[in-house]
Amino acid sequence: MTLSTRIAGLAEAPTLRMAAQCRAMQAQGIDVISMALGEPDMDTPEPIRRAAQAAIDHHMSHYGPVPGLGSLRAAIVAHQNSREGNRITYAAEDVIVSVGAKQAICNAIETLIGPDDEVIIPTPSWVSYGEMVRLAEGMVVNVPTRREDDYCLTPEQLRDAITSRTKLVLLCSPNNPTGSIYSKTNLDELVAVLREYPQIAVLSDEIYSALTYGQPAVTLAAYPEMADRLIIVNGVSKAYAMTGYRIGWLLTKDKAFVAACTRLQSQQITCASVPAQAAAEAALTLPMDESIVATFAKRRELIIRLAQEIPGFRFSAPQGAFYLFPDVTTYGTADEVTEYLLREAHVAVVSGTAFGCPDCIRLSYAIAEEQIIEAMRRIKVAIEKYNFC
Repeated sequence: MTLSTRIAGLAEAPTLRMAAQCRAMQAQGIDVISMALGEPDMDTPEPIRRAAQAAIDHHMSHYGPVPGLGSLRAAIVAHQNSREGNRITYAAEDVIVSVGAKQAICNAIETLIGPDDEVIIPTPSWVSYGEMVRLAEGMVVNVPTRREDDYCLTPEQLRDAITSRTKLVLLCSPNNPTGSIYSKTNLDELVAVLREYPQIAVLSDEIYSALTYGQPAVTLAAYPEMADRLIIVNGVSKAYAMTGYRIGWLLTKDKAFVAACTRLQSQQITCASVPAQAAAEAALTLPMDESIVATFAKRRELIIRLAQEIPGFRFSAPQGAFYLFPDVTTYGTADEVTEYLLREAHVAVVSGTAFGCPDCIRLSYAIAEEQIIEAMRRIKVAIEKYNFC
């Protein structure tokens, strides 16, 4: 069979490729510590698991509505409308539930973007954004951000990147892979620029919004003037340790977009898993397990302290999510350092090249403290062994 040119040119997600390589080495008996995946290592809280079990026991085994169960959509709206700073009032009909936030983002891009439409993506950025745009036959406009700006897009950079073909700006806060958060001042300045371009939509990936340290993540729903062109994406995977449940969603006030995106999803999946939706509803309506955030906060302090002991690692302390993103150019390119650490230290990290930043590597601290300690020890020994500093 001959593959389509669209799929033949599609890159594999580097994070998943590294995780697979790590598992293959482990299957050979090699003691590899993986810091490659953005997946909480803790179990889903028991009340959420019970909700999924109850849904099965109550025979919730039939097709659900394409945009999601009404009760879950209501819970999503209540969750979003109660967020600090939220000034756009959402209703259940503004929500589409998908198979994870990843599908919600992909559906939004496919619904909006056509051939030669430009999408502005500040880099470093999550590995799948660009490939999703290319699948929709759009044009990726990567805008490299700077560590001195906390890896946040500046208004000058945004203005310079906009052309007559710009259709969408994609923002992620807290950011994967940098852990940076756009402050209210940052967003004020970006929205001031976007006011001049009412035809440009904004997709705000807020999947890590509940995982912050010291300052809350500002939702773009704090700007009522953006309501008719704002798409907010979120989900339960990260903050509730529910990656395998695959429930995410998007919210927007644009009714035509909701209708079109619902049509698209009806042809793709019919609906997300109904028992998983029941579990997601429980996650949003029951009291949040604060121990998850507290655990990540403790691990963050640990990895920052250990990374500071590695000469040549230059980084900003992550403000959210669960990643450290050190510059490793003292030693070589990110690809070289990543391969070296896997081979010599048996620690799997992800090269920043995958995120559009070949100077850095991404270390996930969504693993147990003892694994963080051992992984950072191995990295330090490996680096010092070859006197790269």
